Amino acid sequence: MKTSMLPRRIAAALLLSSFTVLAPLLGAQSRPAPRGTLFIVGGGTQPAALVDDFVKRSGGASARIVVFAMASASGERSGEAKAKDLQALGAQARNIWITRAQADNDSIVQLLDGVTGVWFGGGDQNRLAAALRGSKVERAIRARYDAGAVVGGTSAGAAVISSPMITGEELLRKDTTETWTRVKRGTVQVDSGFSYITNAVIDQHFLRRKRHNRLMSLVLADAPHLGIGIDEGTALIVEPSGLWRIAGASAALIIDAREATRTAADRDVLGASNVRMHLLPDGATFDPKSGKAALGGAKQ
Repeated sequence: MKTSMLPRRIAAALLLSSFTVLAPLLGAQSRPAPRGTLFIVGGGTQPAALVDDFVKRSGGASARIVVFAMASASGERSGEAKAKDLQALGAQARNIWITRAQADNDSIVQLLDGVTGVWFGGGDQNRLAAALRGSKVERAIRARYDAGAVVGGTSAGAAVISSPMITGEELLRKDTTETWTRVKRGTVQVDSGFSYITNAVIDQHFLRRKRHNRLMSLVLADAPHLGIGIDEGTALIVEPSGLWRIAGASAALIIDAREATRTAADRDVLGASNVRMHLLPDGATFDPKSGKAALGGAKQ
């Protein structure tokens, strides 16, 4: 038995030695790819400083930006106007108006080679998701983001950034004057977006359109129990580090119920204790990992 154990010990030692040599290499291969920046605007009129910031983050005079405006029925025209606005700031910019079938064409995918910025226009997020979701173009946009490009959008173009994605449909009532009048389970329809953010759900036009009940209903009822409502003229900028930064004319409201005590799943009317909320204006930050918010330059 002793003679048979010796080879096993040698083999084990060799295996351990090999692992020690290979571990740094394996660790390097498993590190996440470099990430770009997300530039998510809550809709409405965008202050000139926000548009300029998007272009600068995309490379300034070296920026190569593509616009996808299929969320709007008039997006072919409005997308051209957006591209011209970006060109006026020194960027190379073009509008790409495509159908779902065209989104799998290699010739369209090639238009994204070397792109440093992607902009999703406003309208109906369901239209934009239907045009790009699961396509070669969507995968190409993700590859550019992983390589460091800026991916942004406004209104519907903001909603598609997160999964879950709020579709805009209210499941309880169809009368628009009565939508989301209560904080209640099963009232907010969601779908899968482009999944750049999966640890939170995004709402837009938030303060302007008083969408608090909608976001609270979703955040309290379903994972990930973290939501951000971005107001018009305001951006949520997600840095490559994962830090959230607020910029623009208004504010964003964060509802964090991850550590809250919430009513049971069989209760339709929702309740919770120890929900954390942060109303964050220009210059404020939020770390979704720690849950800590900071008001830039504010007194404690």
